[in-house]
Amino acid sequence: MTTTDSGLVITDLHVSVETEAGPKPILKGVDLAIRPGQIHAIMGPNGSGKSTLAYSLAGHPKYTITGGSVALDGLELAGLSPDARAKAGLFLAMQYPVEVPGVSVANFLRTAKTALGGAAPSLRSWVKEVDAALGRLQLDSEFSSRSVNEGFSGGEKKRHEIVQLELLNPKYAILDETDSGLDIDALRIVAEGVNRYAAQGDRGVLLITHYTRILRYIEPDFVHVFVDGRIAEEGGRELADQLEENGYEKYVKAAAAS
Repeated sequence: MTTTDSGLVITDLHVSVETEAGPKPILKGVDLAIRPGQIHAIMGPNGSGKSTLAYSLAGHPKYTITGGSVALDGLELAGLSPDARAKAGLFLAMQYPVEVPGVSVANFLRTAKTALGGAAPSLRSWVKEVDAALGRLQLDSEFSSRSVNEGFSGGEKKRHEIVQLELLNPKYAILDETDSGLDIDALRIVAEGVNRYAAQGDRGVLLITHYTRILRYIEPDFVHVFVDGRIAEEGGRELADQLEENGYEKYVKAAAAS
C-alpha cells in the first residue's frame, strides 16, 4: 500500500548551476511525485532543464539546490552525497555514460552491488546473475571483461546502463535520454529491460526523453511537458501523441511570455 511518504517526491525544487558569470538558475519550481509502480515521462526541448533535474536528484556537485525539497520514501536527499542517495534507492542512467579505463564491467558491477548491499555477493552466483543480465540485453559474457564504457558503441553503453538497473534493482530509476543514439533494435532491447524492472510493481521510473519513439515500447502512466525549468503541462499518453504532432512551440512561447 502506498502512503503519502512513499515515492520520490519533488516539491518546489529550485536549482542553480555555477557559471563563469556566477550562479545561473535552471530549475524554477518543480513539483513532481513518482509513486511506487508508476512510470513518469518528462519531455521537453533542448535546454529546458531536463538533465539538470536528473543530475540534481542524483547529487551532482555542479548543481546546487537553492530551494524546495527532494524526498525518497520520506528521506530528504538534499545534502546527502551521491553514494548515500544510491544506497537510499536512487539510480541514474546517464545520457552520456563515462568511460572508466582499467576497471572491468564485472568488477564495477560487483563493487557497486557490494557498496549497496553492505556485503559482497557470492562470486559463483554473481557471475551467473551477471551473465544472465547480459544475455537479456543481448550482450555476450565476454562483455564483462571489457573496461567500463571504453570503446563501447552508443547502444552498448545504454544497454550496459540497463544491465546495472537490473542487477542493482533500485527503488527509483531516473533514465536520462536512455533512447538517444539507439537504433531500432537497441531501442527495443533497452525498453524491454526497463519494462522488466517496472513489472516488479513496486518500483518507480522517471524517463526523460525528447521523442515519443521510446514510448511506443514503454507505456507511461503520466507525461509531463518540461519547459524553462518547470513542468508546463501534465497528462497521459495522449499528451505525448500531441507533442509528436505539434511539438513544443506553444509551451515555449507561453514560457517566454510569462
